Amino acid sequence: MISLLSDAIEAHGGLRRWKAHKQLSATIKCGGDLWALKEIEQDQTPRTMRIDLHREWASVAPFEKPGQRSDFTPGRIAIVAEDERVIAERNSPRASFAQHDMRTHWDPLHRAYFKGYALWTCLTTPFLLAMDGFQLREIEPWHEGTEIWRRLRATFPAAIASHSTEQDFYFGPDMLIRRHDYNVEIAGNFPAAQYISDLVSVDGIKIPTTRRVYLRDENLMPMLDTLMVSIELCGFCLN
Repeated sequence: MISLLSDAIEAHGGLRRWKAHKQLSATIKCGGDLWALKEIEQDQTPRTMRIDLHREWASVAPFEKPGQRSDFTPGRIAIVAEDERVIAERNSPRASFAQHDMRTHWDPLHRAYFKGYALWTCLTTPFLLAMDGFQLREIEPWHEGTEIWRRLRATFPAAIASHSTEQDFYFGPDMLIRRHDYNVEIAGNFPAAQYISDLVSVDGIKIPTTRRVYLRDENLMPMLDTLMVSIELCGFCLN
């Protein structure tokens, strides 16, 4: 493990604490402009998000209507009823985004897949980068106001579903996550800068509660008038 990642993981609670748990749940609210572009009605109703920490699995409930939840893994997305009856499913879901751009309509399974991988990535950073298959290197630092943020470039393994193969993670002087850059491949590959703040400690693990995703320009600057996604998290529970 390279030293930047080791220091970041330690600042967020350390691998020993992380490995002592198997699952995380939280209450989530989402907003932003992306949903309208995808012709999705996104209200501010709080929902429950559950993820596995050591394999890529996620679920949001309720999903679409009461009594239903999403069920995400990289190779399958489904909408499942309370009695475990499968209402809709799609295998190899990544292929269903072929030729999509930023305004291509998403159906409920598209939405569930995006939320599944995106929120799993959010809630497992930076610990997921210690999993097998990641290629990591430190790149030039970023100056943000009076702070200097160190940057970690990660090449994701094919087995992990995420925004893009190459992603950059920014860490402040305290080694806590500040920003996350990527391209959203499944929506026309648009460049995004995700700003991350308001961390809380849950059983000694530091988890952000606020995320704001903006379009990113060619100079890596966030376009603050284009808030693509907002995420608010609370009510964390580690099991």
